[in-house]
Parts: sequence; structure tokens; C-alpha cells
Amino acid sequence: QYARENHLPYFGICLGMQILVIEFARNVLGLKDANSREFNEEGKHCVIDLMEGQKGVKKGGTMRLGKYPCKVKNSTLMHKAYASDLIEERHRHRYEFSNEYRKQMEQAGLVISGTSPDELLVEAVELSEKENPFFMGVQFHPEFKSRPNKPQPLFVEFVKSCCK
Repeated sequence: QYARENHLPYFGICLGMQILVIEFARNVLGLKDANSREFNEEGKHCVIDLMEGQKGVKKGGTMRLGKYPCKVKNSTLMHKAYASDLIEERHRHRYEFSNEYRKQMEQAGLVISGTSPDELLVEAVELSEKENPFFMGVQFHPEFKSRPNKPQPLFVEFVKSCCK
């Protein structure tokens, strides 16, 4: 909330993206009890949840692991960073952005900047650069492919933003 309201750079990876979404739901959408099903199984507004097909599956079978494609939305910070319409990044997580709140979040200004190719899974969210120079959350783990001599593009953009 502090970073969003004070126009400070924020880069949330996996749980960091989920926290970004929860904070946005609570303080922008006004859903004061917004949460993740991981934190509150009986929550009323679980903006982060298991996908419908994962409910009832034993925990090991619900984790999304490995490399997945991500369709990148044009005219976003994500697109600027990767300079590509399609990327592949690695995952290691169980909970996802709940599509039940997708339209409401977008109408309030949250930009869905990356999705699975079929657009069912939200992979990345951000605020417009007008709202914040770098305010992004990604469901994947760019650090898994980053190297000291070849950092992933999102780290480069985040550091540039912090230096400004």
C-alpha cells in the first residue's frame, strides 16, 4: 500500500504478486476482507485461490511447477522489459489470481499485463507507468533464469526505476 500510494517502485514475485493483488482489492476495491485462500480457507473475498480444477486434489498435485508460456500485453511495462509478445518463465506455486475478481480489478486500474496463452491464468499485473514508474507483480519466478551477467529483463527495469 505504501509503495502504491507514494509512487515507489514495487516488484512482487509469486507471493509478492499475490500480496499486491490482496492489497489492491482491500484498499482500492474496498474489499476489506480480501485475502488468499492459502491464508484463510473460509475467506469471503479470496482474490487469490486454487483453480477450480485443483480443489480437492492432494497438495502435491496442485502445485504448478516448471516452465510455462506467458502472453504479454502490448503497451505495458512488461512488454517494454521483454520486448516480446510471448515469453517463457518458470513457476513454483499453488495459488492463482482469482478470475472472479478480474473485471473488477481491471476497471479499478490494475493492468493484467501477462496471461497464459489461453488467457485463463493471470501471470503478471501492474499499474500504468503514469500511476507508478514500476509497480508490478509476477506469478512466475524470473530469478530462476537470471544470471549475474545476464539478468532477466524485469530486474533490469526494476533497478533502473529504483535509481530514478
